[in-house]
Amino acid sequence: MGNEQQLRADIVEIGKYAWQKGWVAANDGNISVRLGDTGTFLCTPTGISKGMMTPGDLIIVDTSGKKVEGTRERTSEIMMHLTVYAMRPEINAVVHFHPPLSTGFALAGRGLTEAILPEVIVNLGCVPLAPYGLPGTPALSESLKPYIPSYDAILMGNHGAVCYASDLWKAYFRMETVEHTARIALVAEQLGGAKVLPREEVAKLFDSRSRYGIDTKNTAQPGCPAAAEDLAAGIGCSVTSSNSSGTDEEKFEFTRAELIALINQAVAAATRDLGRNS
Repeated sequence: MGNEQQLRADIVEIGKYAWQKGWVAANDGNISVRLGDTGTFLCTPTGISKGMMTPGDLIIVDTSGKKVEGTRERTSEIMMHLTVYAMRPEINAVVHFHPPLSTGFALAGRGLTEAILPEVIVNLGCVPLAPYGLPGTPALSESLKPYIPSYDAILMGNHGAVCYASDLWKAYFRMETVEHTARIALVAEQLGGAKVLPREEVAKLFDSRSRYGIDTKNTAQPGCPAAAEDLAAGIGCSVTSSNSSGTDEEKFEFTRAELIALINQAVAAATRDLGRNS
């Protein structure tokens, strides 16, 4: 994790990188990091360019979002960060920016969910799109809750992107991966569309994580990443934040054809596993 002085310097440096890359404008974006086991978080304040901060500009808040140290005011989006920390205890850093290309996908109502880049599948699985939630309100956190347990990077409807990890630099690099993926996907579309990897290759990439030392809770979800067979069958994934009883729970909705395709996929995977273990 590093000491607080180093974490302050890292946040300032990451803020400058984001500003130089054009991922934020004016006072956009926010960055936070967990301060060990103290129950507090070091974060960027509101009303300041992320490219013009100093270590002394940063503030400290508690688990309720109350400022406990610093001269500047807290960002209204700090509760989104605290939601991630509460739902993912192993997460120690959260970054939220508005990278133009990936935000463009979010504005178009599209996640980065197709299985096109091996590096993305191995490191992130895919990057889903959460519904729009009014910034600075509980609606923003609520829109992300169904996705936080299963993904490490999320596009935010009509807003931007949020990434999180075990440390600040990993969270920042995940944001780099998201924006780089959006750039490549856009170029591929302009050239006639990306060739999506088949399900067998996607499975191999997920299996390779242990070999590459990738430690993440992200797992393959229905339609995310979407393999070539999924797209051919028209399989998509709809996630809502509650079930019919009103309790917080993931709910996936499929057509009959999509369900049959998923069952066939599960049977094929089980058959492969039996073959490996026999």
